[in-house]
Amino acid sequence: MQEQKKIVVGLDIGTTKVCAVVGCQNDYGNIDILGIGKAVSEGVKEGAISNVNMTVDAILKAVSQASEDSSVNIFAVNVGIAGKNIRCEIHRGSIIRESNENEIQAEDVSRLTSSMYNLVTEPGWQIIHVLPQVYTIDYQETTKYPVGMSGARLEADFNVIFSSANNVHNIKKCVERAGLEVENLILQPLASSLAVLSEQEKEAGVCLVDIGGGTTDVAIFEDKILRHTAVLPFGGNIITSDIKQGCGVLLDQAEKMKVRFGKALSSQASENEVVSIPSAFNRPPKEISIRNLAAIIEARMEEIASFILKEIEIAGYRDKLAAGIVLTGGGSMLKNLAELFEYKTGIDTRIGYPNIYLGKCKHDEVKNPQYATAVGLVLSSFRSLDDRERTLEEAKFLSQPYERISRQDKSLKKEIKRETEQQIPSIFSSIVKKAKELLIDDFDDKMR
Repeated sequence: MQEQKKIVVGLDIGTTKVCAVVGCQNDYGNIDILGIGKAVSEGVKEGAISNVNMTVDAILKAVSQASEDSSVNIFAVNVGIAGKNIRCEIHRGSIIRESNENEIQAEDVSRLTSSMYNLVTEPGWQIIHVLPQVYTIDYQETTKYPVGMSGARLEADFNVIFSSANNVHNIKKCVERAGLEVENLILQPLASSLAVLSEQEKEAGVCLVDIGGGTTDVAIFEDKILRHTAVLPFGGNIITSDIKQGCGVLLDQAEKMKVRFGKALSSQASENEVVSIPSAFNRPPKEISIRNLAAIIEARMEEIASFILKEIEIAGYRDKLAAGIVLTGGGSMLKNLAELFEYKTGIDTRIGYPNIYLGKCKHDEVKNPQYATAVGLVLSSFRSLDDRERTLEEAKFLSQPYERISRQDKSLKKEIKRETEQQIPSIFSSIVKKAKELLIDDFDDKMR
């Protein structure tokens, strides 16, 4: 009988859309996308829930659509979390082991990581991720993989990701009201990184920039470790708002203009090309220059690029990003955006498509950068956020046979001891009896 494959659902609750993606892992380790669902999001502002009922309705629509598309009954989801109420801090933790002679086990590393969740947090905040940086053994040796080494004191620096407790509570409440269970809650840029970044890029040093509707998420990796993360409280929606004000059009018209005609470099827009926009209240149509539209977009995207560069400098990675910047998310689809970022930051930039680990896809639409987070949330059930998590699991698995042998050995020793103790009285009695017989025989010989 063929083993049933695990099916995972990623739920991306964004500012502009709520997206559900259903997938499973194929025989080659990639993800087959079985179905997708999408709904307009009207209850989220800057990545945080602002209207519970509207968000619940959007979740229901997206999940129902994905369930019908994939012919899968959906009960649990991996949910992304972002928003302006996210922050990261470096904290140091340590544990003392019983002996410095015994090798450090995977359980020791897990115990150290788990202890970091007991950090005293500010009121209204809670920990959502604890990600190790580098381990130190007995104040001297530093390593990424401490398992197998010897030492009494094990410590490490951890990148601890905090979120507003209200933010977490509201997301879980919306998902549960939609009749679903939250299987995992994952920081959105971490999820996106699983979908669009290769292991080589994470090793070399890369900055992921996920441009959503309400926020822009930043995640910096080096040596396959998350080194820095930040959430900027503006994204594609602020560009739409700029176009609305600058061109004097309605908001939905501004969004359509941005998507269809928008460019991030005004120098690449035709000077003579115009677009005619119908006006309200029976007024004549309004003609808008494509170059003027591009100038509005360029001004705002330059500002966002400046903030991204500042975050990179704060993290100390200005000259350490060998793999450059990777742009993803719906906002990354603006024409000439990669060129603008390269010009503004001086760092190589590419657009990240979530197709690195995709297998069969029912819809090619899912390969669009706007689905990066949702695809990454599916991948998170099959790939570790930190590559060392898999190494620890393998170490635990490999140690199990030896632990069983050790337990069997101890059990056997106890059994032998118990049987020996039970047999000692009878053995001693036999020895005494034999000794008496020998003494009597010896006495008889002397008497003769």
